[in-house]
Amino acid sequence: MTALRTTASFRRLALAAALAGASAAVALLVSASHSEAAAMGAQPLSPKAVAFTRAMDKLWEDHITWTRMVIVDFAAGLPDLKQAEVRLLRNQTDIGNAIKPYYGTAAGNKLTKLLRTHILEAVPVLVDAKNGNQAKLKKALSAWYANAHQIAVFLSKANPEAWSLPAMDRMMKRHLALTTAEGVARIEGHWKADIAAYDKVHVEILQMSDMLSSGIESQFPNKF
Repeated sequence: MTALRTTASFRRLALAAALAGASAAVALLVSASHSEAAAMGAQPLSPKAVAFTRAMDKLWEDHITWTRMVIVDFAAGLPDLKQAEVRLLRNQTDIGNAIKPYYGTAAGNKLTKLLRTHILEAVPVLVDAKNGNQAKLKKALSAWYANAHQIAVFLSKANPEAWSLPAMDRMMKRHLALTTAEGVARIEGHWKADIAAYDKVHVEILQMSDMLSSGIESQFPNKF
């Protein structure tokens, strides 16, 4: 019975992730098409802007790479899980430090804190889903999505012209939905779905990175 409940739990979680991801994808595609249209008439990026964009891409790719390592280690019960978690949490500090030259030390530290919570609150989601504990899973998901909204609010307040709150909320919800789908597929042993999910996470995180780097570059043109 426990195994059946666990499987049903994962299926419900995967369905919720798919629905959330699909609805967010439509908005993301519309946003991307507008960005591409604007970019057609834009000036080429300066060397400083190119370097900054690449650095942001590296940080966010690290984010999904080490998230994946944690998921893989958790699913398989591997002994390097704690070390992978430490490296993933270090990435949140790196991302916070990356915005300090533009928004200040306090803002960078706040983003790091919000992102660390984003990582730490993903852990009970995985644990409760694997254990089939519906009550705890619902609570864990609620906390995880509440933190995602806090990150969206933080970003929108930092750069309201480039990062509207609805757009940031959609971006964060899609990130969580895709990460959930990746975790579900991995833990259930659906290897093809797991790989496909990670590919989607990778595409989405580069879109996120582009939104953030281009937003900072447009807000602080004198620094690029």
